[in-house]
Order: sequence, then structure tokens, then C-alpha cells
Amino acid sequence: MNLQQLVLKPKRERSVILRHPWLFSGAIASLPKDAKDGDIVAVLSSEKVILGYGFFSAKSQIVCRMFHWGTSDEDFFTVKYWESKIRNAEELRANLVRSELTNAYRLIHAEGDFLPGIIIDIYNNVAVMQLLIKGTEHIKEYLINALQNCGYTNIYMKTKASSEAIEGINSPAGWLAGNHHSPVSILENGLKFQVDFIDGQKTGFFIDQRDSRHLLQKFSSGKTVLNCFSYTGGFSVYALAGGATQVQSVDISNTAIDQCNQNVHLNADRYDVQKHQSLAIDCFEYLKTMPENEFDIIVLDPPAFAKHARAVDNATRGYKQINMRAFQKIKPGGLLFTFSCSQNISQELFQKIIFGAAADVGRNVRIVYQVHQGADHPINIYHPEGSYLKGLVLWVS
Repeated sequence: MNLQQLVLKPKRERSVILRHPWLFSGAIASLPKDAKDGDIVAVLSSEKVILGYGFFSAKSQIVCRMFHWGTSDEDFFTVKYWESKIRNAEELRANLVRSELTNAYRLIHAEGDFLPGIIIDIYNNVAVMQLLIKGTEHIKEYLINALQNCGYTNIYMKTKASSEAIEGINSPAGWLAGNHHSPVSILENGLKFQVDFIDGQKTGFFIDQRDSRHLLQKFSSGKTVLNCFSYTGGFSVYALAGGATQVQSVDISNTAIDQCNQNVHLNADRYDVQKHQSLAIDCFEYLKTMPENEFDIIVLDPPAFAKHARAVDNATRGYKQINMRAFQKIKPGGLLFTFSCSQNISQELFQKIIFGAAADVGRNVRIVYQVHQGADHPINIYHPEGSYLKGLVLWVS
């Protein structure tokens, strides 16, 4: 292959040798002369040794996102190459996630599957794809054909406004292959949900919380449960299925609450739906005004408060505020499930925030579980930034 070349500065090849997929502008000695945003380029050391290949981006601080290390005889401009990566990702899901009871999972998790800038979520017989960088848009047709070869016939493109604005993605939302109505019915651990993959948040459902929902189910028997930032009610359905005596779902979005109620009723054969109540109200306000000692379990699963590094200070205050309220209101001997999906909030920082909230309230708090994203959201060990979801299950005395 005759590819444009990106050359590193002396002594800046260590991160590539250690297989970190991101190359920042400060490490670059010379940019490829004629490469356009999204082109595949060869990455060379200062001694002009090929170290690997990646997607070039002149606009970003991350100048190159690598997908292949070492020299290669592979032709990257074929369906075969990208299909091999998808089949490798599919093997992990088939062994660890997919079953007769679960047909919704993340098939491609960007750098976690050595495919930077690509998200593909499977909802029953629908594949929902997000392309996050320009380079992946250039290989879109290969990806579509590769998915079809793997048996995925209904493929929908879900666009992110930030990718359109920042990366110049020009692939409108819509069907890339096949067709299916939205919402689509899925199974997760035997529970039924409807997923609106067209208008819903992210790709329609927070698949990454599957394991934490299942954990909540185990502890819900005979308990009163508050699910804040409930979205479409994933935690609420699991709590009811686990035998909760009362579940309250709270979300500021009327649409989300309507979908939550629908999901609760979908599983009416598993529990009494009268045990569920829902409120469309701001969760910050609800936590402030709700009575004390009403709930045995509180779930705090807010949206990302820090979508970029500049927002970390405000996010820290937001996380601390809602956790302080929960500590103040939860019954003694209660469980608090608290999460952050902000990539810019590290596990260490999140735990410090929760420590501060507990100390200010003055209750005894013990960590009983540390949780994170499910196995279908694997973390490339060379790319720790892929660990974005962190959670604590806390016993509050």
C-alpha cells in the first residue's frame, strides 16, 4: 500500500510501541503532506521505521488514532480486513454476553475493540452504528458489508451532533441496510424492554449498566427503591423483578417517564405494576425535598456531568450535591448505587467526591461493591481512557 506517512519526533515512539492508540500533536515531527482528514496513514519512528497505521486528523489534538501496529501486508481498503475485526469482537460477545436471555449488547466498543471511532450496538435484530471520527466515515461501506457478512441485515446510522461539528462527519441518520420499526423489543437477562434507537439517548438504551442492574435485582427483595435519573426505567424494572415492595422512578423528561412506564408494564407477568410510581421532575429538586427514611435503596445514575475537561469542576459539585442528598435521606442500613459515566472523572476522583459528600453529612459509609461497564464494553489494556463508567455500591449506616 502506498500510504501517506506521519513521522514522530525522536524518543516519542514509546506510546506506540506500548500500543496506545492515540498520537498527540506534540509527538509529531512531520505531518503527511497531502493527507486529508480521515485518511489512513503510516506511522513512522524518527528513524523512518513503520510502527503501525491509523486514521489521520489534522484538526484534532489527537492527530492519529491507530488501529494496526507493526508493518502489514494487509489491504485496509477491503471488506475482509474490517470483517476480521468485527468477527473478533463478536467472539467475545458470544462467549461472555449474548444468550437466549440477552439479545442487546455492544458489538464494537471503539478502542476497546481496536476500532477507534466506531460504536455498534445490537438490539435484537437491529445494528445501530455511530461513527465518531472522519476516518471511520471513509470506511463506512466496508463496515456495512462486513456487518452484513456477519449476519446483521438491519443497520441504522445514529449520528452525534458533536461528531458532525468537531469531526466533520457527514453521514446523516437513517437506514444503511434493511429496515425495522422503532422501538425494537429486546431481552436483557430475561427482562423485556422497548428501545427507541432513533430518538433515544445514545443509541437508545444504556447497555453498559446491565451488570449493575442485575446486582440491584439481587438486593431488592422486600425493599423500597428510588431510581433517580431513571431514563427508560432499566433499574426500576430490575428492582421490581427482584421483589421490591415499592419502586419510584424520577426523571426530568416526560418522554423518558412514559417509556419507563411502558417498560414496567411489559414485564407485568413478573410483578405487580402497582408497586411502581413515576415522577417527571428535576432529580436535584426531588432529592432536596423528598422525606427522610423512605427508601432502603437509592440509585443515582445521572447523565455525564463532565463531557469535556473544562466541565470537571462543575461536575464535581453536581456529583457531590446529589450524593449528599442521598446520604441525608436514605434509611439506616440502606444501599446507595451511585455512578458517573463522565470519562473526565476518574475512578479516584469519583471516590474522593463521594468521600467528601459522606464526610459533610457525617454518616458511616462503606464500599461493598465497585462496579463498571459490562464485558461488551471492554477496556483495551493499553488505553485506560476507555474505562469511563465507574460506580460504587455503598452501605450507609
